[in-house]
Amino acid sequence: MAKYKLLSSTQYKKDLKKVLNNPRSMMLISKTLKILEQDGVNGLPKSMLPHQLKGRYLDNWECHIRPDLLLMWFQYDEPTKTIKLLRIGSHSELFD
Repeated sequence: MAKYKLLSSTQYKKDLKKVLNNPRSMMLISKTLKILEQDGVNGLPKSMLPHQLKGRYLDNWECHIRPDLLLMWFQYDEPTKTIKLLRIGSHSELFD
């Protein structure tokens, strides 16, 4: 049973369409989302470099699914365990 409820922003859905044609990326995205759904950020391996962002993205989380494929989300632990998926894409797509 999932501990966290995953919600997708409109921008995340648009971003996801850009990577749908890459089966390897989609498999890794699916695995990452399953980890987040079960354990939130605490379940992600250190190799994915999960960290909180600063500046205009303060309090959001980011991890590396592939070297230049990033997932950005906001995690609510209270009152309900919810993760809002905000963006997915390359460094330049997310931060430039």
